[in-house]
Amino acid sequence: MNIYVGNLASDVTEEDLTTLFSEFGQVKEAKVIKDMFSQESRGFGFVEMPATAEAQKAIEELNTKELKGKALTVNEARPRREKGGRGGGGRQRR
Repeated sequence: MNIYVGNLASDVTEEDLTTLFSEFGQVKEAKVIKDMFSQESRGFGFVEMPATAEAQKAIEELNTKELKGKALTVNEARPRREKGGRGGGGRQRR
């Protein structure tokens, strides 16, 4: 299961997330999302846990838990919406 972790302090690392979530089970991958140019944390990340039951337990226990001075937002990650597509706007041609 892919888990969204928000409201991360700027100094939280992928190792911090792995350590925190591994208390609840196996962590396949932990990723802190960083700005493409500055490489600074964007304040959120994702943790992949193979076992759904363990992931659900981690979500329940870690949502609002404090890490490095900030209360985490933890929930199941939603699929990413595609950008672009059929945008409205612009003038209609006749």
